[in-house]
Amino acid sequence: MRTTTPNSPHIRGRWRQLGSAAAATAALLVAGFGTAAHASAATATHKVSAKAIAAQVAKAHVQYEKAGCGATPKAGYAACNALRVTGGTTAFMEKQAALRGATPKTVKPHAASDSPTGYGPSDIQSAYGLTDAAASDGSGETVAIVDAYDDPNAEEDLATYRSYYGLSDCTTDNGCFKKVSQTGSTTSLPSADSGWAGEESLDLDMVSATCPNCNILLVEAKSASDANLGTAVNEAVKLGAKFVSNSYGGSESSSDTSYDTSYYKHAGVAITASAGDEGYGAEYPAASRYVTAVGGTALKTSSNSRGWTESVWKTSSTEGTGSGCSAYDAKPSWQTDASCSKRMIADVSAVADPATGVSVYDSYGSDGTGWNTYGGTSASSPLIASVYALAGTPGSSDYPAEYPYAAAGTSALNDVTSGNNGTCSTSYYCTAKSGYDGPTGWGTPEGLDAFTG
Repeated sequence: MRTTTPNSPHIRGRWRQLGSAAAATAALLVAGFGTAAHASAATATHKVSAKAIAAQVAKAHVQYEKAGCGATPKAGYAACNALRVTGGTTAFMEKQAALRGATPKTVKPHAASDSPTGYGPSDIQSAYGLTDAAASDGSGETVAIVDAYDDPNAEEDLATYRSYYGLSDCTTDNGCFKKVSQTGSTTSLPSADSGWAGEESLDLDMVSATCPNCNILLVEAKSASDANLGTAVNEAVKLGAKFVSNSYGGSESSSDTSYDTSYYKHAGVAITASAGDEGYGAEYPAASRYVTAVGGTALKTSSNSRGWTESVWKTSSTEGTGSGCSAYDAKPSWQTDASCSKRMIADVSAVADPATGVSVYDSYGSDGTGWNTYGGTSASSPLIASVYALAGTPGSSDYPAEYPYAAAGTSALNDVTSGNNGTCSTSYYCTAKSGYDGPTGWGTPEGLDAFTG
């Protein structure tokens, strides 16, 4: 990560007014309830106008902090890109309260909740046109999550998340889940770390939310060094994963091009990497030409035909999605923006704003046990890796980071055209516009067509 130390200001999530009472009722089905039965019960009890919902959710505001693995790392090491909500009332909580005709609850500082406070699987699938694909696709595909250190409760917490949302079991016993060290051992695991455990829970839950039928491989590096994390990526590929998510990053260096060939150059494998959480500026491995660099958005409900709207995630000049022109990595042939002569970040994007964050279950450590809301590009990277998995196995000689470029400007991607993540001398490096821009790339998924060769 860059050396600036971000503040932790209040974030205010604003939701656009829904256009009709019918839209308000439909919102029940995408509000993160575990099943349609929950929505039906709420509909039968309360008739809530769209205007009332909009008025309620407009009050939403939260405070958040970096996860315990997010401190600025020393050279040659990476930090996670996860942010945990610690206080206030999320927009999701405001909307749920309005639908029930109840007073909104709050997330107390450093305390988790006994029920979800962020977006759930139905929200994510609805927002990105994945509802049908999530129900029918992904079987037999494995999404690998690469993080540092051990989460002793990873499988147990994953089970809690999936059970709450009515997803099928994903366990070691049924072959859906596997946890290994960077050497592939299932018994000799790294030391435990509560900060990275939160990151791992976020990643596992995002795979579950986006591709419920996928198998999940968790590969734990023995430290957060670039070399150990890269070794874990190699192990994930060795074990057969065709989709690998990396929710971490650090400062660019002259060593990056050698890391590219040593760790991230895997033809036929879709590797994603978080663009960063400190606003405008490039970090690695998102800058690798062999990965899909994933930026972050603020995701809100809307009365438009999609039902959702997105803008660049930015909280302050030092908090928001990363982007920028790499100082070291060569520009891949499929990337053709005019002003950056080297690798440009990002390629695509997805939800990352903590104010519109995702629900996560984590029980290990003292920094929030139970249901939490998380944001950061640590949420968007595993989400996009899972979209690739829904789309099917990549071509054996392909580098799937190029796939979205073939669909650029089509309805397969939601073009994000508003917001910025800081100031820059070349506008599109940090400011959204029609077509390609740094903070959001070509946009966010609308179905699977932009993620297949």
